[in-house]
Amino acid sequence: MARKNPFAKLLDADARPADHAAVEYAAKGASRTILSTLDEMAARADQLAAGEAIVEIDPNLVDPSFVRDRRAEDEKEFEELLEAIRENGQNSPIQVRPHPRSPGRYMAVFGHRRIRVAKTLGRKVRAVVKEIADREHIITLGQENSARADVPFIERALFAAGVARLKHDEDNAIVLKALSVDRTTLSKMLSVAGLPAAILGAVGEAKAIGRDRWYELKLLMDKPSNHDLALDVIGEDAFRELSSESRFDRLVQRLKTGRPSKRKRSGAEKSSW
Repeated sequence: MARKNPFAKLLDADARPADHAAVEYAAKGASRTILSTLDEMAARADQLAAGEAIVEIDPNLVDPSFVRDRRAEDEKEFEELLEAIRENGQNSPIQVRPHPRSPGRYMAVFGHRRIRVAKTLGRKVRAVVKEIADREHIITLGQENSARADVPFIERALFAAGVARLKHDEDNAIVLKALSVDRTTLSKMLSVAGLPAAILGAVGEAKAIGRDRWYELKLLMDKPSNHDLALDVIGEDAFRELSSESRFDRLVQRLKTGRPSKRKRSGAEKSSW
């Protein structure tokens, strides 16, 4: 049997104070400050890598998302957001990703209005920077907008159509996950998004109009004779003066009755006379 080292305890006892003294020395004064700073920098680097830290960046370095969730900006809502951020600061950060094709720049995932506000105010924009692929970019943008109650159905439908056109997959699984909808709803969204651009532009967002009524308009537009009637309706001066929801109602009503406008009927009377 091997004999124990009679000096082991003595050596251990001598070693502990020395180690303890080294730690005490390292944790004092400037050394302690340096260690603390290094720890903070390492933790911040880990946060940035995971996309958890909020940083301030120049909004002029941020390019728009490669797929957009809104067609046009509501100027009234923008002005309200501008005043809120001017007075209280930007409480909610945007999300960006390092630009996949332009080193040193970023691509917005969501938060385009806040970027515009920051540019207008001449301020930096608070953002979460996260390295993500196109697929995750689409899903994040879609889910962020789905969580908001003010996104009109037609905007979600156009977003779905825009993603579907990118052909990231063959079964639209990305769109389904991004918008949290079933295939029946997605089918109606894509059908509505296929309405003529002139009709969609003339009607506008129609925030109070939901899926079923938009699909009703799509079915009415499937009737060939309604195409010219619809263009005639949206061309009326009185139509353009209505609110977006009222324009939608006027168009659907006229397509149901098949009644031409007074302007068109007047022209026919002159020709007959």
